[in-house]
Amino acid sequence: MNIPNILTIFRFFLIPIFITIFYSPIDNNIKYAIYIFILAGITDVLDGYIARNFNMVTKWGTVLDPLADKLMQLTVLVCFTDKNFLPIWVILVIGIKEILMIIGALFLYYFADKTVVPANKFGKLATVFFYAAILVIAFTSNITIKYVFVGLTLLLTIIAFVNYLIGFNKISKVTNIVDK
Repeated sequence: MNIPNILTIFRFFLIPIFITIFYSPIDNNIKYAIYIFILAGITDVLDGYIARNFNMVTKWGTVLDPLADKLMQLTVLVCFTDKNFLPIWVILVIGIKEILMIIGALFLYYFADKTVVPANKFGKLATVFFYAAILVIAFTSNITIKYVFVGLTLLLTIIAFVNYLIGFNKISKVTNIVDK
């Protein structure tokens, strides 16, 4: 167990903490929950940086790191939709993409000789905009700015998903997993 993997596990523990604080009756609960969300984002960047720069990349971390990120993002989406900070169609677009990504990653890992598709630049950019959109929604009252950030996040999410589908198709042709 190395430092990046410990940070990934820590992010899994942040999910129920986020939910607990988000729905708690304390003053500024949303603000404190957002701090937990930011902490998750910082640990995500940190574990990736440490893993790549200190040669600590593991198969286990390559699989669990994006799972922790996706579960945190889905958690935030569900909570924000439940409190009417986001319309249901936003969670449908991003949620369906994330669930399909999890299923696709598990499929490739188990049926294509533990193949892992790394994050692409559009996926990383979509994640950055997702974090920015959540911060804007939580801390800004300007509805136009909120729609712009959510719209850009959705556009980048769709572009990232198309790129992942192209990568999945290439891998499936190379490994013949469709025929298995």
